[in-house]
Amino acid sequence: MAAGGFFSNILNWFQSTGVPTQITSVDFVGLFTNPWFIVPFAVLVGILIWKQMFNELIILVIFVIIWWLSGTEYMQTLVVDGELQIKKVIPVLFGAAAVLGVIIYLFFGRSS
Repeated sequence: MAAGGFFSNILNWFQSTGVPTQITSVDFVGLFTNPWFIVPFAVLVGILIWKQMFNELIILVIFVIIWWLSGTEYMQTLVVDGELQIKKVIPVLFGAAAVLGVIIYLFFGRSS
């Protein structure tokens, strides 16, 4: 099996799960005003600050920012009519590489 076929099978499976649709249809305002989400989230952030676990706090912030960015119009237009828009993907790849570099630095680059 060719590598392209392998990745297309994974992409087809991921699309069939409906997860991308669920992520794009999240009501962010409703989520962040829902006490069943915001109270545990605020407690988690408070515990991370209290225990001075700033590496984990930074990773949590990165995760929330990536989650927010995945729902933007820019990310929705990365694939148009089944074709990947290379000019739009390149900045995303550089951003992902920068985020990965920050995470590697947080865990391995300096002593805690």
